[in-house]
Amino acid sequence: MNRPSVPFVDSQSAAPLPRSGLAWLDAARREHLDAFAARGLPDTRDENWRYTALHALAQRRYAVGDDEAAERPVAAASLAWPQAEGPRLVFVNGVYRADLSQHDDLPEGVSLRPLTRALHEDPEPLRFVLERRYREAGDAFDRLNAAFAADGAVLRVDAGVRVPAPVQLIFIGAPAATACTWHLRHVIELGEGSALTLIERHLGEDAGDYLATSVGDLRLGTGARLDHLQVQTAPGKATLIRRERLDLAADAQVRCHVLELGGALVRHDVQAILHGERARFDNRGVFAPHGRQHVDSELAIRHAGRETMSSSDWRGVAGARGRGVFRGSIIVDPGADGANAALTSKNLLLSAQAEIDTRPELEIYTDAVQAAHGATVGQLDERALFYLRARGIPLSQARSMLTEAFCAAMFADLEPADWRERLAALLAAHLRRGDET
Repeated sequence: MNRPSVPFVDSQSAAPLPRSGLAWLDAARREHLDAFAARGLPDTRDENWRYTALHALAQRRYAVGDDEAAERPVAAASLAWPQAEGPRLVFVNGVYRADLSQHDDLPEGVSLRPLTRALHEDPEPLRFVLERRYREAGDAFDRLNAAFAADGAVLRVDAGVRVPAPVQLIFIGAPAATACTWHLRHVIELGEGSALTLIERHLGEDAGDYLATSVGDLRLGTGARLDHLQVQTAPGKATLIRRERLDLAADAQVRCHVLELGGALVRHDVQAILHGERARFDNRGVFAPHGRQHVDSELAIRHAGRETMSSSDWRGVAGARGRGVFRGSIIVDPGADGANAALTSKNLLLSAQAEIDTRPELEIYTDAVQAAHGATVGQLDERALFYLRARGIPLSQARSMLTEAFCAAMFADLEPADWRERLAALLAAHLRRGDET
C-alpha cells in the first residue's frame, strides 16, 4: 500500500518513535503512526478544516526533535510573569528543562511532574488516556502527537486542595540548527472541590522555525474550579497545533482567557464536555493575525448535564494579509434540560487584504433551554476615529487605541490587574509590529 509521508520525515519507515520501555505504550505509538500514515492530513473537504489548508505544510521536512534542546540558552526575563512565582514546568523545543523548572516544593496534595517521570514512577493511571484511539478524519494531529509525544506535563490536585499560587506551564521554541518538530502530551486532573489557577504560555524567539503539537486532557471532579490563562506568542515562522479536551463533573467551573498572537500557522481546538449537572464553562479570547499569519480557533462545547451553563465571547483582529478563523459550536444533548449557552464572535478587519471567517453554530436536542449566538465582521467605527482625530490624536494612534480597547474587553474580569496590563502590552506590541509589515 502506498502511504502518504509523514510531513517532517523523508519516509514513514524512517520515523524514530520514542521508546518508553512500556510494551503497551510503544505498541500504541506504532498504531497511531500507522493510522496517521494511512489517513494523512485533513484537507478543506473536512468541514472542521474548511478554512485552513495544509498542503504547503505537507511538503515541508523537519528534523525530528532538537538534540541540543537541553542546552539551548533561555533568557530569565522570558520566564517571568507578574505575581506568578509559584511552581512551573518549562519545556524547550519539546524537552523538559529541570534547570528552568521549579516544582520540588509543592503544596501537600499537588503533584506536578514531566510525563517521562510519571510514566517511570506510576504509568497505569495514564494508560487510559495514552491508549485512546482517534477515529475522526480531522484527528490527524492527535494521531501524530500520540505517536511522537515523548514528554509533557502531568498535574494532579487532590480533592479539597486549593492551590494558593498559580502553576505555570511554559513552552519555548528556541532557534535550532535546522527546522525541527516536537510534540507534547499533558494530563491535568482536579479532584472534587479543588481549585487551581493555571498559566499556560507558548513563546519563542523570532528565528525559531518548528512544527509543534500540544494535546491536553483536563478532568475536573465535582465542584472543582479551574482558572486557565493561555498566552501564545510563538515565533513568526512556527507552526503550532494545540488541542484541549475538558471534562466537567457536577458543579465544576472553568474560566478561561486566551490570547493568540504568534506563529505563522496556528490552530487551537478546545473541546469542553459539561457532563455533570450545573457545570459551567466560561471562555474569553482574542486572536490577532497580522502580516501573513493564519490563526484558526475552534471551540466545541457539549452540554450533556442538566442546568449546565456556558458563556463564550471572542474577538478577532486581522491586519495586513492576516487571516483568522473562528468556529464556535454548541451542542445541547437530549436530556440536558435547563442548559444556558451563549456564544459571540466579533471581528475587525484593519486592511483590505485581511480576512476573518467566523461560524457560530447551535445544535439543540431538548426543550427548556436558553441558547444564543451571533457573529459580526466589520471595520473600526469612523465616527469614533473622527472624534479622536478631532482632539488632535494622530490617525495611527487613534486606530491603535480603538483596536486595543476592542480587545481589552475580553480580559476585563481577569485578576490580578497586572495580568491585564501584561496582556495589553503584548497585544499593543504585536499590533505595532503588524503595522510595520
